[in-house]
Amino acid sequence: MDVADLGAALRARRRELHLTQSETADLADISTRVLSDLENGRETVRLDILSAVASALGMSLSLKVTGQ
Repeated sequence: MDVADLGAALRARRRELHLTQSETADLADISTRVLSDLENGRETVRLDILSAVASALGMSLSLKVTGQ
């Protein structure tokens, strides 16, 4: 999954929950601008920010190990 796909998934979940970017940013304790950049694939994904947004949206993070 690339940054654009990740952002699209976060946006879709936010909309599914009928949350605004402002409401979601408040829940994740980040700025609306950072959330917007993340949703639009313009933000370099920091794990702490991604974790906070995922938690605010009731999502979990998992890693897929490949090449084994």
